Amino acid sequence: MVEGLRERKKQRTRQALIEAALRLFQEQGFEETTLAEIAEQADVSTRTFFSYFAGKEDVVFYDTKTRLDLALRVMEGRRPDETVTGVLMRIVEESFEQAVAYQDLTSEDAVLRVRLILTEPALQARALHLLFDTQLKLAVALHDAFPELTRVDAAAAVGALIGAVKLGVMSTLEEEQSLEDILGNARRAAEVAISGLRSLG
Repeated sequence: MVEGLRERKKQRTRQALIEAALRLFQEQGFEETTLAEIAEQADVSTRTFFSYFAGKEDVVFYDTKTRLDLALRVMEGRRPDETVTGVLMRIVEESFEQAVAYQDLTSEDAVLRVRLILTEPALQARALHLLFDTQLKLAVALHDAFPELTRVDAAAAVGALIGAVKLGVMSTLEEEQSLEDILGNARRAAEVAISGLRSLG
């Protein structure tokens, strides 16, 4: 009982830090916002901030590991009759379901976060680093799930899918969109990439 209350309190504090950070980044800019200001907005100490995040960038990319773990679980749990493109599309669909169901962000904050990542230089650089690392891990996992694929084929498939989704979202960033619009564009881009990967089986 006590453990459950403690965990819920930690989750609330984490969410308050994320919301405060995004609000401040929007109002005064990412570089201009300090950790102390984020902590103050969330009504915690700067020391408490560091119990949850290593820095400002980590607040924005708070769910990277969760999303990677989901994709890896899908690959590890490949169904006996499932094709390469079937597994990849299931990863896309389950990732979108998670994005919609995830309660850490409102729809507006989720859209704001996407815009920050794609337009703020420091966050763009961090996103590229995480993207490279994530794609390598997914390529290895895809090769393990489908040993008939060469490592190059697995890497190309992962790169084509993730590249299509990222560019599909970026190409419409200037438009006023809801989270559902952004996910719809991402899904369409994924479908185009998947259709080109069907030769892999």
